[in-house]
Amino acid sequence: MFKHSNVLDSKARQESIEDFVQASELFKVLGDATRLRILDVLSGGELRVQEIASRLGMTQSAISHQLHTLKDHRILKARREGRWIYYSIDDAHVKELFEQGMEHIRHS
Repeated sequence: MFKHSNVLDSKARQESIEDFVQASELFKVLGDATRLRILDVLSGGELRVQEIASRLGMTQSAISHQLHTLKDHRILKARREGRWIYYSIDDAHVKELFEQGMEHIRHS
């Protein structure tokens, strides 16, 4: 006979697989040096596109493209104030993930 616990185990495994897929997507997005540089700049607080571009020595267009990707994956958030849009790291988990990754490579 089919046991109820087997159905629950199967559902839990499927949810677990989906978690791994989502984590994989997160790490793919973070696997870009420019995006990590943006996170580094934003770890000091929110900034406008122009300010990020200036600090990284890149065009606003190039930065905007990367900000869009980071925002789509809930790594960054945006706040409008008048005609300006300010970007910041979405939450403490993202900042901690970034900081621990940098600590890991510097530790080696």
